[in-house]
Amino acid sequence: MRITNTLTGKFEELSPSQEGVVNIYVCGVTPYADAHVGHAMSLMVYDVLVRYLRWPGNKAGGYEVNFVSNYTDIDDKLIERGYALKQDPINLAEDQISKWEDEQKILGINSITRRPRVTEEIESICDAIQKILNNGFGYITSTGNVYFRVRSQPDYGKLSRRFIDSAQEDFVVEDEAEKESPLDFALWKAKKPGEPSWDSRWGQGRPGWHIECSTMAQKYLGDTFDIHGGGIDLIFPHHENEIAQAEAVTGKVFANIWMHNGMVLYQGEKMSKSLGNVVSVSEAIDRWGNEALRLFVLNSYYRGPNNLTDDAMAGSLKALARLRRALQVSSTSGEAIGVQKVREQFVEVMEDDLSTAKALAILFDLARDINRGSDEGYDVSEAQEVLNELLNVLGLDVLKSVESLGEIDHTSLVELACMHGLEVKDLTSEDIILALINLRADARQSRNYSLADEIRDQLQLQRIELEDAAQETKWSVI
Repeated sequence: MRITNTLTGKFEELSPSQEGVVNIYVCGVTPYADAHVGHAMSLMVYDVLVRYLRWPGNKAGGYEVNFVSNYTDIDDKLIERGYALKQDPINLAEDQISKWEDEQKILGINSITRRPRVTEEIESICDAIQKILNNGFGYITSTGNVYFRVRSQPDYGKLSRRFIDSAQEDFVVEDEAEKESPLDFALWKAKKPGEPSWDSRWGQGRPGWHIECSTMAQKYLGDTFDIHGGGIDLIFPHHENEIAQAEAVTGKVFANIWMHNGMVLYQGEKMSKSLGNVVSVSEAIDRWGNEALRLFVLNSYYRGPNNLTDDAMAGSLKALARLRRALQVSSTSGEAIGVQKVREQFVEVMEDDLSTAKALAILFDLARDINRGSDEGYDVSEAQEVLNELLNVLGLDVLKSVESLGEIDHTSLVELACMHGLEVKDLTSEDIILALINLRADARQSRNYSLADEIRDQLQLQRIELEDAAQETKWSVI
């Protein structure tokens, strides 16, 4: 399998350090607020990577994969947010982690083998800091802070391609007066009044952000491991600093491949709290469902930006319906549809830098062939099995649907009906859906096809799929 390595800027073959085993670390969230779709996108990308690597159908015949992703459950943002909410930061982190893990289950992100937390790794972090000090790459200040001496690493900046002097412009200034250089970053932060703290050789305090990940990665995956992943926004300074620290501890290469996913835009703009356009995971699940969200993520190249729009999500819902129909159509005892090339094509594109969008295109072609073959009397059962298997490799369970209307957003249905001038007082969700279907039928009868299409698309955004039959329009929950 070839993967784009940010460190070298090249496609590189995945060559596991340990035969038959791939070790992967991905930076997790700082759980100070609800997880958003950017967090979901990042973990989905690596979830699919791990699923594919474990799949016996890949070129290697399947790997054992150790997939570690952490929680930064103590950090400046958590402390600030806790104070604002009048809540203990540790308890806030616990609440947010619990919520995020429930959402990950809904999203089908279940490939992670270990989820270490900073607050449970303090001893290991302190040991790593001491090794950095012993090796001459760090120093202790009179106030009890410990810093990494950036200029002690001649190749600092190799991941982000920044020279040390130019990198200074991008550093956040923190307690600059006591640092040897503005470039130096905190390994250990001395205790401040009211903040959570732990004992250390340098007095009470807490870890800096960067040392947490490098320590946990090396503790659970070894001094050198195969793939380090995360969002492209983490390349500098976080991942750059991880490399500096880890290699200062061991003198060895930290990670062989650095893999980075792009960012999620919303309606063409970067998601930002100041713009009020941050879409939480729970909101996305409520609006579109977990399968449509995963399909949206996988339908783009993982390294590029992904633009979340209502049109894009409507397209995902339609695509899910196409795949679902292909798995549900009846098969006959006629000639079977050939599927061997489908597997081969799927493997080729997945081995080529995790090209999930190309993989989906192959599966949509297969779905088309299944639907057409069913109509023409072919045996499509084996093709359906292959389609379902390969969709599962991508983490898509398209036959799983909402079990009841109670899980549909009734308020949104009411708003939609009112927008079309329908009286909805005391109507159930089912009554509103039928009223909208009748309105659509009237629009079609009067040749107002634009209105009919609009109603169909709007219902699809509410996860209601319409199927026009000869005598009636049937509906189902996606």
